[in-house]
Amino acid sequence: MINPEKLKKGDTVAIVSLSSGMGGDKEFFHRYLLGKKRLEEVFGLHVVTMPNALKGSKYLNDHPEARANDLMEAFKDTSIKGIISMIGGDDTIRLLPYIDYEIIKKNPKIFMGYSDTTINHFMLYKAGVMSYYGPAILTDFAENGEMFSYTEKYIWEVLFKNEPVKITSSPMWTNDRIDWTDESRINDHRKLIKEEHGYEVLQGKGIIEGELLGGCIDVFPMFIGTDIWPKKEEWKGKILFIEMSDEKPSPSQVKYILRNLVALGIIEQINGILVGKPKGETYYEEYKEVLKEVISKEANKKDLPILYNVNFGHSAPICILPIGAKAKVDLDTKEIVIENC
Repeated sequence: MINPEKLKKGDTVAIVSLSSGMGGDKEFFHRYLLGKKRLEEVFGLHVVTMPNALKGSKYLNDHPEARANDLMEAFKDTSIKGIISMIGGDDTIRLLPYIDYEIIKKNPKIFMGYSDTTINHFMLYKAGVMSYYGPAILTDFAENGEMFSYTEKYIWEVLFKNEPVKITSSPMWTNDRIDWTDESRINDHRKLIKEEHGYEVLQGKGIIEGELLGGCIDVFPMFIGTDIWPKKEEWKGKILFIEMSDEKPSPSQVKYILRNLVALGIIEQINGILVGKPKGETYYEEYKEVLKEVISKEANKKDLPILYNVNFGHSAPICILPIGAKAKVDLDTKEIVIENC
């Protein structure tokens, strides 16, 4: 995998809307402004917003080619050192016909987002470029009150530094909701809850190593079988990471997708699994049972390491998982070390 150059203060980063166009809708525009401001003031970056990113939900829904063009132009522009997704959505898959993988390969740079942006990450994986499953503009950068220190810490450590990164469980988390359309509450902080579980080892022991590859499990069915879904042999030795979306898929839905991964031969290939903290801890115990049922019993992979309740994706706060980076997971100390991100 090609490692993009790390960011430094003064670098230019681009904001793109690759799925939902809500950042350009008037009721959410103030969150876009706050996210942009945080990139500038907290991280010292120069921010450009790509031409179609603020054209609103209706236009971007009707014009997936415009979204893809913004992404391609951001990669081609040598003055741009990083690209950050506005937010996820549900139809990034429609960008597939418009992607030029050679452009991405010849112009590697930081790319970050999560949720439906999973599909963009696998586009970069196909191009052989490392990408970063992490914070988005409207969610994490525009967090009410201030950014979470846990999230900010990993942005600095993963995107700005060339050193191994140790990821540990966040001591606090939140499922508090503040109406995004209520601009008067933009300075209100969400209520934090003490973490009672930490990382949980569902099975396995010792230390595992492998390259990280994964994303939002709800999104997988949309692109399994397409050109960007890795061949079975490409999963050899990987550490699969999965998380569940805001839709809070039922345990049965998660079971069906896991069974699909077994049928595809992927579970047989990988070295371990990291599972994100479920949104609001909904189905917290049920998801654990599904994982053990499918992986341990049905697939007969009783020793395949599974580390549960990791802070990434649709949780808050979150860390960053670099796709294609080598990770070492210590199941005894419950630590994750990213070695070459």
